[in-house]
Amino acid sequence: MISLFTFQSPPGSCGYLPAQTWSLEYEVVGQLSVAEYAERLEQGWRRFGYSLFRPACPTCRACRPIRVPVESFKPNRSQRRAWKANHADVRITIGEPGASREKLDLYDKFHRAQAERVGWPGHDFEETREYVESFVENPFPSQEWTYRMGDRLVGVGYVDRLPAALSAIYFYHDPDERNRSLGTFNVLAILEAARLWQLPHVYLGFYVAGCRSLEYKGLFQPNEARDGDGDWRPFLV
Repeated sequence: MISLFTFQSPPGSCGYLPAQTWSLEYEVVGQLSVAEYAERLEQGWRRFGYSLFRPACPTCRACRPIRVPVESFKPNRSQRRAWKANHADVRITIGEPGASREKLDLYDKFHRAQAERVGWPGHDFEETREYVESFVENPFPSQEWTYRMGDRLVGVGYVDRLPAALSAIYFYHDPDERNRSLGTFNVLAILEAARLWQLPHVYLGFYVAGCRSLEYKGLFQPNEARDGDGDWRPFLV
């Protein structure tokens, strides 16, 4: 690994729980192997592109890194419905990450809908540079999962394949298809791929109680969360 620099963001209003104060620890790398990132993931880090990050908040500990043991996962009734509603109609293609106007437009449409529905800050990728830095340029090969109904793009996800896990980086979808529960379908598809590839875990990022956009991750059970001592333990919600 080649570490270029580290920094900690100044405390500010939390993007997940506005009443709380957050601060993030960052490390920007020039090189990072798959095995090295797998170790960082175990330690509670996440990444976008070449930037690693994890919470370093002054008082709050609500962000819990969460993962699902693939072998023991049991979908609930709602998740089984989401799978049944989508697996025959939605075509998933796994390939190399790339930017296109079609993806940027869908990303912006998704974020505008989330801003209206749950108060996300508005954002438009009028230029491709930020999108490329977040999702396309990576220190090791990553996967882009595209979801289509016919020829129409309805979802895009980014996934890291690691020696013993898949890590879900990000997923966005067409808000006009919200009744299909494509976010749930995306996680179920990743879990199914991990099962087929015989990988023990799927990492889902941070679970935050009280944050509508992140609480759904706790519904994929049984699951494990990383505690303050650095141990992964069964997590009940």
